[in-house]
Order: sequence, then structure tokens, then C-alpha cells
Amino acid sequence: MVTIRDVANRAGVAISTASYALNNDPRVSEETRRKVLKVVEEMNYRPNAIARSLKRKKSETIGLFLNDFGGPFFSSVIQGVEEVVSSNGYNLVACSTYGGNHNTTTNRFLQEKQLDAAIILGPNIPDELIVQVASKDFPVVVMDRELKAEHVHSVLVDNEQGAYTATRHLINLGHRKIAYLSGPVNSYNNQKRLVGFKRALEEADIAFQSAINVQGHFTEHGGYQVMKSLLMSKNVPDAIFSANDEMAIGAIQALTEAGIRVPQDVAIVGFDDIRLSSYIRPALSTIGHPKQEWGTVATHVVFQTLQDPSEQSRSIMLDTELIIRDSCGAALQST
Repeated sequence: MVTIRDVANRAGVAISTASYALNNDPRVSEETRRKVLKVVEEMNYRPNAIARSLKRKKSETIGLFLNDFGGPFFSSVIQGVEEVVSSNGYNLVACSTYGGNHNTTTNRFLQEKQLDAAIILGPNIPDELIVQVASKDFPVVVMDRELKAEHVHSVLVDNEQGAYTATRHLINLGHRKIAYLSGPVNSYNNQKRLVGFKRALEEADIAFQSAINVQGHFTEHGGYQVMKSLLMSKNVPDAIFSANDEMAIGAIQALTEAGIRVPQDVAIVGFDDIRLSSYIRPALSTIGHPKQEWGTVATHVVFQTLQDPSEQSRSIMLDTELIIRDSCGAALQST
């Protein structure tokens, strides 16, 4: 294996000079830097990342903690994170948060601080653990909760306003019996969306009906199953606000199989505007937000904090927008 010593010998410079050249240190002249880089190319030298990180006392690795790696929603967020991490010359490690405080992998990475920073989108990780590990040398960005603590930053989507807008849209279309298709109860995003849903009902003097507040676990299968249950109970709403698009897609499938038309018989609005939402039939009306940008902004905050550890904790809220397609029935009423 070619070492930096070999590169320095062939280039006729000291090892420290070769190291300075590889790291664009201003103490090395442009002529010397070019000479070293030429030798690097000739010898196909690859820096030892582990040794370099030990010397700098940095792993040059960012940890992304997610409760799920599958589905179009998380893939968009991951892509946004990965682009910024890569552009800064760092590595990305993605960890499952399943099991929360009992997840040994999560605990090891966070408590032993084998990373330079953490981005968290996993509600199973308790607040206490985040507050415990966050420090000047280990900033944490949360995307799934409001947590006021030193060295903890938050980048959130305005879930409450988005849900309020979606529900208000269904009310304005004349619907009164509106179901809430819920994600996991411990999800911050779901909790905020439920608050927005209830606020819109209350303003319109519509009672919240717990019998049609059903949990679909943020999955297509979950949305399909709970919709089948509502159909069997004969308690079918005339409109549905689904806390994410995947559950809405599953619900549409169950309704279609039962011969119930969307939007003529049941109107539906989802949340997230995943790519598939515009391709299903009927095309899904939804609340859009910048999923990839969400990951990008969170990661930019990480690197800004790494560059300036004294920076105060910040909170960023990303806006949402109502995207009207076919599933809510707005086009039918305008004709």
C-alpha cells in the first residue's frame, strides 16, 4: 500500500509538506502542491481516512438516525442529506432508530460519539438521550420534535398549518363528516397534523368524531386495512384527511375495490406530495413540502455549527402548500 511517506520521498519533500499540500494548506507554494499532486496521481495514493481522522480527532462522518429507510418520503430526505454531506467531503452513516433507547447501535453511536454530529428523524430516540449527548463538539439537529436545549437545533415542517389548510379545503367543499387517517401516535409530525385537523373542525363548528379517527401507521397497507375496517363498520365518511400520502393511496385502493368512487363519494387529501401522488388515479390532492430541501437545510445547519461551535441553537420552520388535484373533488364543483 502506498503511504504518504512514499509520496513525500518521490516528490522530494518532507512528509509534513506533502500533508500540507494534500490539504491545500497555504504554507505550501502552488508549485510544490502541484508537484505533490502529480506524484499522488502517478502512485495512485489514497489517504488513510482513519489515520487522518484520528489525527484531527474527527471522524469526518455525520450520523442520520431514521425510524424507517423505506418508502419515497424517507428516500427524498436521505438524498438531501447525502448531497450536502458528500459536498463537504464527509461520510454519511444511516442508523435505524427501531427500539429507541433500547437500540444498542443507536446508543453506541450517540453516547460514544463515534460521529461528528447527528441528524435525528426518529421519534423513538428519547429527548433525554439527545440532551445528554449534544455538546459543543457534537451538535445535534432534530427533524421530528421541538426540543429546547443547548447545542440542539431543529429544522421542522409546519405540520399544523399544513393539516389545517387541507382540512379547511375539505370543509370549504361542503364536507362535514371528515375522517382523520392517523400515523403513529408517538410521531411529532402526526401529533401536529392532528392539532391542525382539529383546529379546522373547531373553527367550522364540526365535532371531532373519534370513531373515524383511525390509525394507518404511515403505510399504504395500514391505510388500506383501516379503510377496509371503516367500510365493514358501515361508518364511511364523506371526506378523509390522511396524515400522509402513502396511507391515502392505500385508502383509495380499498374504496375502489368496494365500488366507492373517489372523489364523487369520498374526497381525500393527503400530506407530503410524494412522487407517486400525481400518478395514481385519481391523482391525489395533498399538502406539499420540500422533502429533499428539508434534509439539505438540516445538514447545512450541521456544517455551519461544526465550523462555528459557538453558534446559538436555532429553529427553522419550512412552509407547506396545498396542491389540488383530482381526489378532493374541487374540479367537480367548479364545473
